[in-house]
Amino acid sequence: MDARRPAAGRAAGRADEGERVEQARIAGIGVAFPPTVLVQRDVLGMLPEGHAHREVLRRVLAGSGIVRRRMVIDPRREDVSTWSTADRMRRFQQDALPLAVTAVSTALSRAAVDPRDVGMLCVVSSTGYGTPGVDTRLIRDLGMRPGTQRLAVGHMGCFAALPGLAACTDFVRGHARPAVLLNVELSSLHLQPPPWDVEQFVVNTLFGDAAVAMVVRADGRAEGVGPALRVLETASYTDHGHEDHMTWEVGDTGFLMGLSSKVPGLIAARLPEVVGGLLEPHGLTLGDVRWWAVHPGGPRIIDAAEEGLGLAPELTADSRRVLAEYGNCSSAGLPIVLAELLHTGAGAPVAGAHGVAMTFGPGLTLYTALLLGE
Repeated sequence: MDARRPAAGRAAGRADEGERVEQARIAGIGVAFPPTVLVQRDVLGMLPEGHAHREVLRRVLAGSGIVRRRMVIDPRREDVSTWSTADRMRRFQQDALPLAVTAVSTALSRAAVDPRDVGMLCVVSSTGYGTPGVDTRLIRDLGMRPGTQRLAVGHMGCFAALPGLAACTDFVRGHARPAVLLNVELSSLHLQPPPWDVEQFVVNTLFGDAAVAMVVRADGRAEGVGPALRVLETASYTDHGHEDHMTWEVGDTGFLMGLSSKVPGLIAARLPEVVGGLLEPHGLTLGDVRWWAVHPGGPRIIDAAEEGLGLAPELTADSRRVLAEYGNCSSAGLPIVLAELLHTGAGAPVAGAHGVAMTFGPGLTLYTALLLGE
């Protein structure tokens, strides 16, 4: 049986019991943002004239590569800096669900998958937790079956989209049923109280909020489905010797990020080995990769990918555009780049062209995926 074609009389996306497939594809991506737009140049005005750190903040903003960010918290009108972690988690549950519903609904529509045919829902977040939470309520609100399997991936940070994608890919290959990956990150809930050091200025001016859903299915080129990305391989590397260079810890007033200025250099040094190991089993080299999706973690992160792999600036332009428009959306950032590639047409992967997606986060961890445009 051709695993890419649903059997006669069987709903698209459903499979016979015990059926297995070799291929899994990202067939639809949906993105949702909160309504508050914070223009980056306006952030400086939030510090009073004469503030001791005003010049530091000005330099941080100028080098951020960000024009605007979307946030569930408007820091000009709502001060969350003294909120407890419990307060922030309650707010996450309130604001995350409507964004998740929009993102998942859009992705399912683009992938031509009925919610009742979803076999697994994987929810990734490093900014909010609670049970029952977004996963169970999504199943309820979107009419998925009560038997839909659930997986929660928490606190992995900016690289978490690719471990989530790997889990969904394995599920689709093993069960021949669609899986949904949802990355929902509301980093604005973790704005910290003063006093701030330079590191905290960077954190507070870098992150935006978003929810992004990706539908993974076996027959990504089914009728009514547009371009797809076949998932060929994932690979990761954890640099234990530098684990303290990027941290994400639970504090009494939200989650606290530690971010060393040495991280981009470490990424640049490790990427050739990691990406080479991803490509080699498929008989590919860097020259065979036609497009790149780099986590939009900041200008220096994207610079590190260019430096480490010798990439021309036009190959990372999509990542820089996403960074400028939305900021660093943590684990949702890379899926936004993939959505731009897959659905806008501006940089859509050429059919048959290999691409590499890469993310970076605490650990210090580099995570990569080899994809094929279809």
